[in-house]
Amino acid sequence: MKPAVLIALNLGLIGFFIFLLRKPGLVSYYHGGRWWLTWLSIAVLTLMDALSSVFYAPAEAYRFIGPSTIFFVAFTSLFIQYLSTRMVEISEILEYHRIIGGGVYSFSYLVLGPMVSFVAVSSIMVDYILTACISAVSAVLNSISFFPGLAQSHSLTIGLVLAIIWGIAGLNILGIRENAGFTFIIFILAAVVFLNLITSGVMSLDSEAVARLKSSLADTRTSLSGGSWTQGYGNFISHVAFCILAYSGVESVLQTAGLVRNWREIKKAYIFLALTVGVVTPVVAALALSSPMNYREHEGDLITHYATIINGVPFGVVVAALASFVLIMAVNTAFVASSELLEKVAHRYGFNWLIATNRRQSLYRIHLINAAVFTAIIFITQGSQMILADMYAIGLVASFCINIGSLFIYRYFMGTKEVTHYSTSRLGTLIIFIILISCFIFLALAKPHGTLMWAIVSGVVLIAGFIVARKRAPERQEIAKADSEMEMIIGLAQSSDQELALIFRRPMEVEPDKIKDNEVYVTFYSPRQGIPPKLVSNHYRFPLVKIGLYQRIVALLKVVEYELSDRRITVHFGWPMSSWIDRVAIGVMIFKLMRLPRIFPRFRFVIIYPGKSDAHEPLPAG
Repeated sequence: MKPAVLIALNLGLIGFFIFLLRKPGLVSYYHGGRWWLTWLSIAVLTLMDALSSVFYAPAEAYRFIGPSTIFFVAFTSLFIQYLSTRMVEISEILEYHRIIGGGVYSFSYLVLGPMVSFVAVSSIMVDYILTACISAVSAVLNSISFFPGLAQSHSLTIGLVLAIIWGIAGLNILGIRENAGFTFIIFILAAVVFLNLITSGVMSLDSEAVARLKSSLADTRTSLSGGSWTQGYGNFISHVAFCILAYSGVESVLQTAGLVRNWREIKKAYIFLALTVGVVTPVVAALALSSPMNYREHEGDLITHYATIINGVPFGVVVAALASFVLIMAVNTAFVASSELLEKVAHRYGFNWLIATNRRQSLYRIHLINAAVFTAIIFITQGSQMILADMYAIGLVASFCINIGSLFIYRYFMGTKEVTHYSTSRLGTLIIFIILISCFIFLALAKPHGTLMWAIVSGVVLIAGFIVARKRAPERQEIAKADSEMEMIIGLAQSSDQELALIFRRPMEVEPDKIKDNEVYVTFYSPRQGIPPKLVSNHYRFPLVKIGLYQRIVALLKVVEYELSDRRITVHFGWPMSSWIDRVAIGVMIFKLMRLPRIFPRFRFVIIYPGKSDAHEPLPAG
C-alpha cells in the first residue's frame, strides 16, 4: 500500500514542477532597468530559513517542555501566521512613505527614531548572524550523523561549517538571480522529500503513536489549567517562547522587500509561507515526537532519525542530505537579508563605499564582511548548537517586539487614513505585542547567555549609531529645507486685512483651491518622513524636533501673538473624523488644544467640519 501511494505522489509532484518550471518569469524578471524577483522567489528564499528550523527547533523545544511541544509547535504556527499579517501591513506603510526594504530597521526608524532603530538593527543582525551559524552547524551534524567516526572529530566539524559559510558567500557574490534560481531547485527537492516524509509518517501511525499524541494534549491541559491563572499564563508564555524558534525567518520576507516591486508581492509570499512551512513544521514535529525513539539522544538529528525509523536507512540518508541542503540555504537567507538591512543603513548614513556592487548587482563587500563575522562567532562558540539557539531566540523575539510595538504606536498616532488597501485590528496588534513582550521577558531570564550577548551587541551598536547619527543624520537635510517662522509672519503682516487666519494642516491633506493673502496654512512634519511638498505659496512647513506637537503649536502661536499684536487672529483646526478606537491619540490632542484659549485669550479658535461640498477639508493637526 505505502509504495503505491508514494509512487503516485512522486509522479504527481514531478508533473506539477515540470509544468511550473515551463512558466516564464517564474523566478525573476526585468522591468524598469533592473532585475526584480517574483513573490515566489522571495517566499522560497525565506522559506529555506523557516524550513531549516524543522531540523533543530522541535528537539530544542522538547528539551525544555517535553511532550507539550507537539501542541505548542502547532499553536505557535497559528500565532506566527497571525503575526505575519502585521508584517504585510508594515510593508504597505513603508511603501506609502516611499521606503523600500529594510524591514524592522526602516519601520522602527520611521516611527521611533534613529536610536531605537539601531537597537532593531542589532537585534535583527544577531538573528541573521546566528541563523547562519546555527544552520551551518546543524547542516554538518545532520550530514555526518550516519558516520560516527567523523562525528567525533570536532576540528572536522568546524572546518565543514566554515566551508559552508564561505561557499554561500561566494554564491551571493555571483548575484541575486543566480542565487534565487539555485534556491528554487533546492525548494523542489525539499518539497518532494518532505511530502514523502509526511505521507510515510501518517501511514506509519499506530495506536502507540496516537496514544502519545493524546498524552501530549493531556500534558498541555495540565500545564495550563493547574494552579492559578498567573501560573497558567506563565506556563503558556514559556511554552510559546521555547517553540517560537521553530518559525525563524518570518521577518526575512519584510527585510527583502527591496527585491520585489510592491507590498502585494510581500503579501503573497506570506500566504505561501503560511500554507507551506506553517503546515509542514507542526505536522513533522508531531509525527517525529510521537514516534518510539530516545529524543535526548537525537537532539541534533531528530528528523533524520525519524525518517530512518519509518522508511529505513536509505531514506534517512536522503533526509539527512536534504537537511544539509536546506540548512545551507538558510545560511544563504541570512546573507541575503542581512545584506539588504546593511545596505539600507549604509545608504541612509552615506557609507557608499560599503554598498558598492559588482557587475552582477551583488553587495560583495557586505557579503565578505558577513562571512568574516559568521566565522568569528563559530570560533567564539566552538560550534555549540545549544549556545547558538539560546542566543538566537532572544534576538528573534526582540525584533518581533520592536516591529509590533512600532506598528501599534504608529496606528495610535496616525490611524488608518493613509492606508486604503490593508489594515488590521488594533486590538489584535496589542494582544500580539503583549504575548511577545512576555516571551521576551521570560527568555531574557531563562537564557542569560543569550540575553548577555544581545545586550552587549545592542549596546555597542547603539553607541556607534549615536555617534554616526550625530554626524551623518539625514534628518538634518530635511530640517534645513523647512520654512522660516519669520517668513510666515512677514507674509501675514503684508496683508491689509485686519483679520488673519492660521489653518493647521496635516502633511497628507489635499491642496487648497484658493489663496488668500490674510491666511496661511501650517504643517508640522517629522524630519524622518521628509518635508512634505509646498502646496501653495502661503503654505509653511515646520519640523518637529525635540519637543512635542502641542508644545510646537504653542511656541508658534506665541511668536504670532508677539509679532502681530495689532491684528485679530483666528486659529483653525479640522474636525477629528477618525474613530476613537482606531485613533485614541486624537482625543488626547483635542484635550490639549482645549487649553489654548486660556493661554491666548485674544485669539479666536475654531474647530470646524466644512462639509463635503467644500473642496478642502482641514483635518486635526495631530
